Amino acid sequence: MFQNVAPDKKKHFWVGLAMGIVLQFFGLMIFHFHWAIILVIAFLVCFLIAYGFELFSKFTGWGHYEVNDAIATVIGSLLGLILTTVMYYIII
Repeated sequence: MFQNVAPDKKKHFWVGLAMGIVLQFFGLMIFHFHWAIILVIAFLVCFLIAYGFELFSKFTGWGHYEVNDAIATVIGSLLGLILTTVMYYIII
């Protein structure tokens, strides 16, 4: 299924997954808002980090700018956010 995905997109996906898990976990542990508000805030932070990194690469020349990298990161982070939310409420 994922044989045709470029290796760098896989790396972006896994980094996004880890970023989503960490942000959502700490958001749920620290802030006492409704879980959906934390999910939206964490998603926005993930999006800003993912696309901000791509913009940083574009303007500084210290990397390769590609929107698909940001999309792969955001997809991974969204999965991480959802998995963490579900696991948090199953465990607690």
